[in-house]
Amino acid sequence: MICEPSGFALSSASILGDMASSFRTVVFTACRTGALRSRGTYTVCTYIPKAAGFHTRRQFSSQQRSRPSRRYQAPAPQTPTKSFHTTRRSQSSSKFTYGIAASFSAKDHRYNPDTNVFNFNLYNRILARRKDKRTRPSSGQDAFFISRIDSTSDVAFGIADGVGGWADSGVDPADFAHGFCDYMAHAAYTYKKGNWEGGMGARALMQRGYEDICRDDSVLAGGSTACVGIARGDGGLEVANLGDSGFVQLRLNAIHTASEPQIHAFNTPYQLSIVPEKVLAQAAAFGGEQLRDLPKDANVSQHELRHGDVLVFASDGVWDNLSSQEILKIVSRIMLGARAWEHTEDGVSAGKRLGQFILADDGKSGAEEIPSLQSFLAVGITSEAKAASVNTKKDGPFAREVQKYYPYENWRGGKVDDICVVVAVVCEERK
Repeated sequence: MICEPSGFALSSASILGDMASSFRTVVFTACRTGALRSRGTYTVCTYIPKAAGFHTRRQFSSQQRSRPSRRYQAPAPQTPTKSFHTTRRSQSSSKFTYGIAASFSAKDHRYNPDTNVFNFNLYNRILARRKDKRTRPSSGQDAFFISRIDSTSDVAFGIADGVGGWADSGVDPADFAHGFCDYMAHAAYTYKKGNWEGGMGARALMQRGYEDICRDDSVLAGGSTACVGIARGDGGLEVANLGDSGFVQLRLNAIHTASEPQIHAFNTPYQLSIVPEKVLAQAAAFGGEQLRDLPKDANVSQHELRHGDVLVFASDGVWDNLSSQEILKIVSRIMLGARAWEHTEDGVSAGKRLGQFILADDGKSGAEEIPSLQSFLAVGITSEAKAASVNTKKDGPFAREVQKYYPYENWRGGKVDDICVVVAVVCEERK
């Protein structure tokens, strides 16, 4: 499952050691100390019979359904972009592998780039649902999963962002998000072709995870957004996105594709939910409507991957504080600095040693603990998003949206939230 000839492990470790020392300052400089600043207090309603006012915590109920808006973008981007496409990839004889890593930070904790990172190993064993909260990653109400699909070279991964409004009903929003991701990971890992009607797909995996969490007696209520991707060994990518988590596909110093958020109203994303009968009755009594979106409501798209592409899946803790253009700058700085992307006479191309940098291995060398290119990318994005979230002077995408729709709130700076990022670096064999 590696992209380079066997026997490169020692040299690549040395390369990554040099890369680690060279780029540690690049990706870690955004980690800052200091207490999270407080905002004004806003009440979160369980039911909203009329148009909702502005809330800092995402809502889990709303009667009004408005058309989804575009993801917050910095004005007049200068970096070239390519249009979003949903064309299905034709059969390819090329073989692709993926270097995947995640990084995360709970909103009420200081970010530690040395510990808040997970580097995926294709040979990791995926266990069933983790009910002991102490075994979860310290990502707050955000959750992620990365799993090999059966014994194939296909990989499933995704993000779930627990809806914070459930906390006002005495529900821990993290339980749904983490359990949902655990079930999707295990479903992908134990997948058998004959047991799934229609085969493995991003929406089908989301559906299986949702059905499993709904049957879990330990999770009585809650909800989350979801962005699920399946990267196949032939270079095809399928994404199912529901809510305001999302992804961006970067190709050689440009934004190639990006997802659109799905929202019912401002700060009220589409969301999968478990809603107790008592809450439904309460909402009905006050003339409200409980949001209960389903996997079938997710936007599903097909994409073609190329050698050197970088995929970034993230929760809204990233998108509310960094635009896609800012994420591209972070990724480009690291990729070009590591020579994973290189400037040539014809423009930017993938570096010749890209396969070494992502450190695919046989699962026996412990290489998942060696800093990899994808882990540097995940840490770099998380660090910058964390810094932006506590910055009181520079307005982020969320602040610009608040100023647009609620100018009297006088919101400035970033938005403190849980942050979770999954990064995949695409490597094609013989490239």
